[in-house]
Amino acid sequence: MKKIEEKIIKKNTFLTIIMNSILAVAKLFGGILGGSAVLVADAVNSVADIATNIVVYVSAKFSMKEKDETHPYGHEKFDSMISIFLGFALLITAYQLGKDAGIRFYEVVFEDAEIVKPMWYTWLIALMTIIVKELLFRKTTIDAKKAKSQALMAQAWDHRSDTIVSFGAIIGIVGAIYGIGYLDPIASMIIAIFIFRLGLKIIKTGISQVVDESADDKQIIKIKELVNQNPNVKSIDEIKTRMFGLSIYVDLEISLDAHLSLTKAHQISEDIHDLVEDEMPDVIHCMIHVNPYEGETKDS
Repeated sequence: MKKIEEKIIKKNTFLTIIMNSILAVAKLFGGILGGSAVLVADAVNSVADIATNIVVYVSAKFSMKEKDETHPYGHEKFDSMISIFLGFALLITAYQLGKDAGIRFYEVVFEDAEIVKPMWYTWLIALMTIIVKELLFRKTTIDAKKAKSQALMAQAWDHRSDTIVSFGAIIGIVGAIYGIGYLDPIASMIIAIFIFRLGLKIIKTGISQVVDESADDKQIIKIKELVNQNPNVKSIDEIKTRMFGLSIYVDLEISLDAHLSLTKAHQISEDIHDLVEDEMPDVIHCMIHVNPYEGETKDS
């Protein structure tokens, strides 16, 4: 299973590297020949994306390794740590974009800097970037869920941030063509804020998974519903969950009739174990402890 997930991550990331390389070359030459500084800046952003894509590609080998004696719970936390790295990369991108936008705004508004009118085709290159990145976002989101990879999910949101940046590039290019130079830095500053918020969200999610945050309320309710489907369960005494990347570990304590045989109690716990793992693909392991029960009410 891990090999399949690793293959999904590597295949998706290799595709991303190829597409980012094509976009970087198109934006760099289009920006230089077409006289668009914002397109050249976007090309630099694509080059930075390639570097982070390579990190994700390499990390797939480590994060999807099978569990061993020294890592009995597997290596998925490497994946979460890489997502944190990608989140910080987005923060740096947002900072640089916002800083450059502030400088350009000051120069255009207060120093009457000359507005270079780019060629008409430069905005088409930015539009092409939006289309490609949106398609990559949708495919990468699907692949991230299949591979249970937070790093790949972070990469998907990086595609979405690039889409937003390219929208800003189009606004800036069109503004420059019509002599409205301040549109570019204003749009860029707004975009920088969105990217910064996205980076913080990715970092928070990655950290939550590294420190074993519990699953959300909906998932816990679903687990309780599945357990209570078994008529032999008298009560749920305790339920603990912890996130491990995009996967969930579940620890349950349930009470069964104290007079059941050990064989019967074991079979009931096995049935519940299989049901939870079958019905909830995100649950990679469900541990069940059985307590003797002599009461009458059933906990729901």
